[in-house]
Amino acid sequence: MIALINKLLDWFKALFWKEEMELTLVGLQYSGKTTFVNVIASGQFSEDMIPTVGFNMRKITKGNVTIKLWDIGGQPRFRSMWERYCRGVSAIVYMVDAADPEKIEASKNELHNLLDKPQLQGIPEPVGNPGQRDLLLLHLLQRERQHWYNTNTHTCS
Repeated sequence: MIALINKLLDWFKALFWKEEMELTLVGLQYSGKTTFVNVIASGQFSEDMIPTVGFNMRKITKGNVTIKLWDIGGQPRFRSMWERYCRGVSAIVYMVDAADPEKIEASKNELHNLLDKPQLQGIPEPVGNPGQRDLLLLHLLQRERQHWYNTNTHTCS
């Protein structure tokens, strides 16, 4: 009887509750954006990734939650597109390859340039673990519009 009530309750919730989110993934080339999208979408990790040319969009539905993921190319010629694809989204996910210390400075500069855009005020930017945040000097961006979410990353090999 309880199982039947739970199923009925789940069905009832599904009628009235559906969440949709739109996330933009940005970062330098080879920072793991496309890999992240593929792991979220399929649960599969693959080392055979082709660099994103321009952008890719993927919609993923898990239960009542639908996430539209914009994977934007990280090569220098595509960075001017970042702002356009970051406007109006639920959150910006900035990916950093912490295993490549030579790119940390360039990554920091690109992130700071992006966050300085007035059109992006009020959008949360989930950013890696605290060590990466310190490397990128994100503590200098103490504006009310930023909301930081710490995450841990794991190496897949």
